[in-house]
Amino acid sequence: MQVSGNLLNIFDRTIRSGRLTIEQGRIYQVEEWGPEEPGKPYLLPGFIDAHVHIESSLLTPAQFARMAVVHGTVATVSDPHEIGNVLGIEGVEYMIEDGKRVPFKFCFGAPSCVPATTFETAGAAIGVKDIRRLLGRKEIGYLAEMMNFPGVLHEDPDVMAKIALAKAFNKPVDGHAPGLRGDDAQRYIDAGMETDHECFTYEEALDKVRRGMHILIREGSAAKNFEALIPLLSEFPGRIMFCSDDKHPDSLLAGHIDQLVRRALEKGHDRFDVLRAACLNPVLHYRLPVGLLREGDPADFIVVNSLEEFAVRQTYINGEMVAENGVSRIPDLRSEHLNRFACSTKKPEDFRAGADADLRTADADLPSEASESRFSDYKSETEGVRIANPDQQRRKVKVIEALDGQLITRLLEAEVPVVNGHLMSDPAQDVLKIAVVNRYREAPPAVAFIRNFGLRKGAMASSVGHDSHNIIAVGCNDESLGRAVNLVIGAKGGLSAVGGPAEADASHLLALPIAGLMTDTDGYRIAEQYTAIDRFVKQELGSTLTSPFMTLSFMALLVIPSLKISDLGLFDGQHFAFTSLTV
Repeated sequence: MQVSGNLLNIFDRTIRSGRLTIEQGRIYQVEEWGPEEPGKPYLLPGFIDAHVHIESSLLTPAQFARMAVVHGTVATVSDPHEIGNVLGIEGVEYMIEDGKRVPFKFCFGAPSCVPATTFETAGAAIGVKDIRRLLGRKEIGYLAEMMNFPGVLHEDPDVMAKIALAKAFNKPVDGHAPGLRGDDAQRYIDAGMETDHECFTYEEALDKVRRGMHILIREGSAAKNFEALIPLLSEFPGRIMFCSDDKHPDSLLAGHIDQLVRRALEKGHDRFDVLRAACLNPVLHYRLPVGLLREGDPADFIVVNSLEEFAVRQTYINGEMVAENGVSRIPDLRSEHLNRFACSTKKPEDFRAGADADLRTADADLPSEASESRFSDYKSETEGVRIANPDQQRRKVKVIEALDGQLITRLLEAEVPVVNGHLMSDPAQDVLKIAVVNRYREAPPAVAFIRNFGLRKGAMASSVGHDSHNIIAVGCNDESLGRAVNLVIGAKGGLSAVGGPAEADASHLLALPIAGLMTDTDGYRIAEQYTAIDRFVKQELGSTLTSPFMTLSFMALLVIPSLKISDLGLFDGQHFAFTSLTV
């Protein structure tokens, strides 16, 4: 097979007209005929998502690949710790085997932090012996994000053993240390961390890249750091990569790494620097078996119409055309349904919180004085909130402030109504109840309060709740919370939204029967269903968030400050300890 056009060489930063000859899935010959010929298509290496959790697309690896190739993505560096938290090593192996069924290059990592913390209930654990077993597999390319950076700084034996195993297998180690800077950042890097995708300010990323880290510029469905971090590209083109981290199906339908390429070019960045981040740097850092348009390489490349629009006409993987003109050629495959769900339906009174409630369930050692101050740009703050009805009995509580486009939160205080001795949601001041329900065993829900979801009525719930993936819900009243949670429980996983407490009120459910995280239903159909439930939450229930379900999923992510909630209670991410609900 032969494909001709303008050949883009990222290594020597040239564009020449020519032709590729492909035999047995590899580039047999690269012929260069002469200068670039405007008007002809351009051939270049395929795009790579340098850090993504496939599970967050709500799709199996096979369905994810089917959608991603349309946008010129040929490979991902994928951390399967979401399914690992539900099913353990069995879940990781499930992802590997499902990915093998399609022509796409998945590089999976060995999840380093399952469970992510001891302050939540997960469905499984992946220990040092499991890490050794995984790293011994050729499909496992790296030790996935080491979220337990306090454990690294304090040289926790299990943490250090996992890092040592990665070094012994000569495989990279991914970092995860939001806000960590200065001497602590240097100690973290010296321990073996090579990347970070959690930087949310330019100053933080600059500090880390100067210390030798690779910075992954993230633009997902909820966390959006592209605008803050893209200036680094021109300064450190050899140490920047692009990633999505978490991308819902409607976002994947619209685009992938190709969107970041176009945005970077629109900002005036050099096209070869941009493509180095999108195509070259991940291959070199993770030693991916992905071709880079050289003789002898696997024939992994894309054909685009121009270097301005970057419209992907064709995507090739191992010489096979897997997408053409916006249509995927990867088949629509069904997958095995594995799951772990063992809780019964809930009653409205299960979501009550007493006016004298104290949800502090445990004490925890503080990480260190240096670690406590690492989030100086986003310190907890108290914000006065108006009282809707001065005559009503009220009680001051701690409130999670969700931030649109960020995984971090802030700590606020607000007064909420007290009815018959129970704390109530107050939609008038946008202070709603948030609850986490243990899905692995029977236990009372943890209840707290949250602001910025903007719901005027009803509730929403999800079994995608990073990292342990218990059921997490936000609602305007206890009855609606119960309905939304019970829809998820009845489906043994999914996203739900209800319009009110009555059974006759409108409701939506997107079922996720695989680990409560994914479905093997056609990805394009799931994108439509997700768009519908997302629209319902925004237009009918009133949410003002860009991606309400993605934001909801991160409200239980304890390793990202400042205030979060697990199935065990309200959690102070700055002091790494449980905290009381009332003030």
